[in-house]
Amino acid sequence: MELSDAISLIHHPYFNRSPHQVWADLGAGSGLFTFALAHLLGSNSTIYAFDKAPVQLLSLPDPPGVNIRTGQLDFVTTPLPLQHLDGLLMANSLHYVADKTAFIREVQSHLRPNGIFLVVEYDTSSANTWVPYPVPFKELVQLLRREGFGNAVKINERPSVFRSGNMYAALFTRK
Repeated sequence: MELSDAISLIHHPYFNRSPHQVWADLGAGSGLFTFALAHLLGSNSTIYAFDKAPVQLLSLPDPPGVNIRTGQLDFVTTPLPLQHLDGLLMANSLHYVADKTAFIREVQSHLRPNGIFLVVEYDTSSANTWVPYPVPFKELVQLLRREGFGNAVKINERPSVFRSGNMYAALFTRK
C-alpha cells in the first residue's frame, strides 16, 4: 500500500487539522499509517509510534509541523506510558490482541474524554497466522459500544491484497 492509499483509507472530516493534537499509534511497524495520520493532523501535533520491535520508519519526510516520536513497546503486555491522548491509532494491530475487552478498557483510560479511537483492520472472522484474533467491523462496533464509545463510523474500505475480504478503517468516539 502506498502512503496516498493509507491517507485515503483513514481520511475523515474529523481531521480538520486542529493544532496541538497528541496521538499514539500502537503497532506502528514501518509507520505507513503513522505518516498517513500525520498528514491529517494540524501543526504542532505529536504522534508516538510504538511497536513490539524497534520502529523502523519508512524513509518519508515528516509532514511539516507534526512531530513523530518512536518507541519500543509491547502494547498487549505493557501499559501505555502516555495520558490525555487526543487519539489512538491501531492499524493492522488490534488483531494481535486476544482479550479485546480488557485491552480496550485499559487503553481508553489514556484518552481524553472526547478522544478518538481509529482502527484499520480486516473485515473477517477467519483467523490465520498473520491475523490470529480477527475483529470484523460489526463485532468491533458492538465491543466498543459496550465500552462507552457511542459513535462508530466506517470511514472507508478497500479490497485486501492478502485476503479475499476487505480492509476497513473506522473511527470511534465516546460522544
